[in-house]
Amino acid sequence: MRSLVTGANGFIGSHVVRQLLAQGRQVRAFILPGTDESNLEGLDVERTYGDVLDARAVREAMDGCETLYHLAAIYAVWMRNPQKMWDVNVTGTSVMLNAARDARVKRVVYTSSIAAVGHRDDGTPADEETRFNTWGDSLDYVRTKYLSEEVARSFIPAGLDLVFCNPAFPFGTGDVGPTPTGQIIVDVARGVVRGWLEGGFCAVDVENVAAAHVLAEQKGRTGERYILGEHNVHYRDFFRMVCERVGKRFLDTRIPHAVALTLAGAVEAGFKLRGKRPPMTYGAMRYALLTLHFDTSKAHRELGMPTTPLEETLDKAVAYFRERGKF
Repeated sequence: MRSLVTGANGFIGSHVVRQLLAQGRQVRAFILPGTDESNLEGLDVERTYGDVLDARAVREAMDGCETLYHLAAIYAVWMRNPQKMWDVNVTGTSVMLNAARDARVKRVVYTSSIAAVGHRDDGTPADEETRFNTWGDSLDYVRTKYLSEEVARSFIPAGLDLVFCNPAFPFGTGDVGPTPTGQIIVDVARGVVRGWLEGGFCAVDVENVAAAHVLAEQKGRTGERYILGEHNVHYRDFFRMVCERVGKRFLDTRIPHAVALTLAGAVEAGFKLRGKRPPMTYGAMRYALLTLHFDTSKAHRELGMPTTPLEETLDKAVAYFRERGKF
């Protein structure tokens, strides 16, 4: 069985490739030309190049594939031209799934995000049924992931066998960018973070996210969402754990919401005036201040998604970033 993996050289995508290869599967990697391919080094994969917006390239890549893992997306806090993110994440989904339907692909594993899931104001964990409610408290990436999931869902009545994977905040090896998620560790390690925020998130080992993707192909129910997460943590505890691993003193100082938002807005304005990418934006801070905790039991119960202690996941991520001179 040959599987097409889009975003195959990315953080999660490269781990999905490794999981498929470990099962003896043939993998065709769909790669955006000019992007870093180091995550695929030494792997026995067929490489094909193109843009998810190029319908012809997509159709050619899909030819002869029985399954599709669609992971390609832009994950960024800020872009000078955010329309590119909307094009890739939303329109690219439509182009890719049109091709999958026409090619009669047997099953699609669609990588969405917990960004497409709502949150609960009382801080209790949200689940797959929690309606999206963060349009006004978020950023372009979050909105595009919500809309792209809606686009993907519209293909199911037309006969496309599709299952959704909604990863939480993944950590581990292969985060070349790093992604905004991995950047949290880098910023804490570099001492950029001078305290902790109220709120929190759901952390997960990227290898388990990848394993769950393959399990979703095998066991997932058509049209169902599976939140791929493991550990609901608060920023204070997470920052302390990172500091312990990098040998830095933990600054146990709470940063009030108003201060965090004011600082984020000022940083965003200052960097934009200089024509540079801001490390933080007002919208991203508003989203970060939410308590993004999730009930992840469905993926573990129905798919058999594995679990790794958070300490072990952080050890791997810290070692990876340290080896690459990130701190």
